[in-house]
Amino acid sequence: MWMKKDGMMKKLICGMLCSSLWLIAGCGVPQEQYEADLANLRKVIDETRAGNVALQSDADLLRRERDALSEEIEALESQLRLMSVERDANADAVAQARARIAMFRDMLIQFKAMSDSGKARIKIENNKMVVQLASAILFASGSDRLSREGKEALAEVAEILSGIEGRAFQVAGHTDNKPIGDADFDSNWELSAARAVAVVAYLIECGMPARTLSAAGYADTQPVSSNETNEGRAENRRIEIVMQPNLDELPDLSSLETMLD
Repeated sequence: MWMKKDGMMKKLICGMLCSSLWLIAGCGVPQEQYEADLANLRKVIDETRAGNVALQSDADLLRRERDALSEEIEALESQLRLMSVERDANADAVAQARARIAMFRDMLIQFKAMSDSGKARIKIENNKMVVQLASAILFASGSDRLSREGKEALAEVAEILSGIEGRAFQVAGHTDNKPIGDADFDSNWELSAARAVAVVAYLIECGMPARTLSAAGYADTQPVSSNETNEGRAENRRIEIVMQPNLDELPDLSSLETMLD
């Protein structure tokens, strides 16, 4: 477009020059005047060309700035779309976390009666909810056979846990550090594992889905108290039912610890 205008300007100036020369020649203008007029016309031509070059440069600069602004706008729009997606994802995560906290709070309320009676202890450990039952309630010394009182306690636990959907639970057996002197078990490892399996079997009998349960024996490797006293060893002999977190959740349950006091 600029080249087209430049050509038109050249034609106009040339026409003016020819007309001026013809008039000068026809009117007998002195040579000095003729040369002065010619110089002025050449100056106009040079200035016009310089102006066209400047305008073309300005136009190129404006085009570059326009392209840069377009790229920046596109980048900002992309960021806005990403922020919108993240905002929606965060809102969903917050809603899910609140729902999980509410579920755990309801569980604590349901377990309160068992906790008050001493049958079970509820705690938050490593951001996991743990139902802890003393082995003395569940089993006779050195045995993996559930007592009547133990079955009653586990039936209460199963009734509460069965109402929780989409969750897995690990039943963990723990012992103190005293070597076992029983012909049925060669070590505390075997005893802790056998007790965990016995609890799993009875929870299934009480209606919990087998696919949601697993058993593990830890022997005396995870004490919760000192093994130097009878009281401490009694605390270490226990069954723990641990609610396994989903990998996409892992909510912070520290706010619930005040409910356990």
